[in-house]
Amino acid sequence: MTGMSAPMKSQAMEMHGHSPGVALRSLVIGLTAFLTVVDLFATQAILPSLTRHYNVTPAAMGIAVNASTIGMAVAGLVVGFLSPHIDRRLGILVSLVVLAVPTTLLAIAPDLMTFTVLRIAQGLCMASAFALTLAHLGEQCSSMDAGGAFAAYVTGNVASNLIGRLVSAAVVDTLGLASNFYFFALLNLAGAVLVYFTIHRVKPMDVVHAARSPLAATIEHWRSPALRSAFAIGFCILFAFIGTFTFVNFVLVHAPLSLGRMDLGLVYFVFAPSVVTTLFAGGAVARFGTRPAIWGALAVAAVGLPLMLSSHLPQVLAGMVLVGIGTFFAQACATGFVGQAASDYRGIASGTYLACYFLGGLVGSAVLGQLFDRFGWSACIAGIGASLAIAALLTVGLTLKPQSAGSPA
Repeated sequence: MTGMSAPMKSQAMEMHGHSPGVALRSLVIGLTAFLTVVDLFATQAILPSLTRHYNVTPAAMGIAVNASTIGMAVAGLVVGFLSPHIDRRLGILVSLVVLAVPTTLLAIAPDLMTFTVLRIAQGLCMASAFALTLAHLGEQCSSMDAGGAFAAYVTGNVASNLIGRLVSAAVVDTLGLASNFYFFALLNLAGAVLVYFTIHRVKPMDVVHAARSPLAATIEHWRSPALRSAFAIGFCILFAFIGTFTFVNFVLVHAPLSLGRMDLGLVYFVFAPSVVTTLFAGGAVARFGTRPAIWGALAVAAVGLPLMLSSHLPQVLAGMVLVGIGTFFAQACATGFVGQAASDYRGIASGTYLACYFLGGLVGSAVLGQLFDRFGWSACIAGIGASLAIAALLTVGLTLKPQSAGSPA
């Protein structure tokens, strides 16, 4: 992978007893990400089924399903603030084990309010594991392979979107709604097992080098124009992504496309190209710089928007492919930039970024859901395009302060 050297003294993830090669390390990082956030978007593939089950509107069900982003935003801030005092390995383990509880209870949620609360609880657990893993990668990676490590982690996130949706649609189609949530609870526990065997217990570097209080570090991060821009870009990215891949489900199942439940699951092979392209985000940033890489990614996503207005399935699928490639690539670039721009307290910086990112998903679900219900799919697409345009303008502010040789990224 571009930008990665031979195994170095400080590895992001290691198998107990020996250091794996770059490819194996990337696989472990990606699989950890996959099992951490597989619950987040898998439920979107069964949105029409859930809408019928609870007898609510698409906008109401969209908000309930995406309520996990409330928990993720809150947990991102809290875990980031407490990050200097949290053992990375133990925190990730506990988060994934506890995540299995609300996932299981979703199978018997009697009403939409209970469903929403359980989704928020899922978000709290997922974001805790997510933020701690990002902090672990930022602290334990050398500057040369940090970009590749973050790209591998976001690639696992991409894969969870594809495989999670496919599995969710297949399980619901064959075994019913309840079995779907039981199965995903088992995946949560599998993630805990993987973390137990692949992440060493290391002392958070922020504790070693703590020079200010977490509150002071948080304030300094927000005073940084570059980090503020990155936080806002994260908000816009998930705003656009949620708007696209939540409400396109209702477009796909209604005339003229009229897809069945299993066909709707298979549609999410549109994420397959993103699994490949996101891996190159680290190399693209190293070669062209963060701003050109993000601008290019946002442009690709924007090109896909008008295609999704078509009444022909191939064009809609092509548009979904382009939006997926662009948003995930931009997310990988922005995530890596936060790790570089924060000179210390990276756990707090990562947590703040994730809070803004997932808050964008929540706002996107609410705002674009209203546009979809009131004015239709075209208005929803226009809102998504506006979010991408704002992200492109914000990218101008992504500049790094010069660092001394050998300083970590």
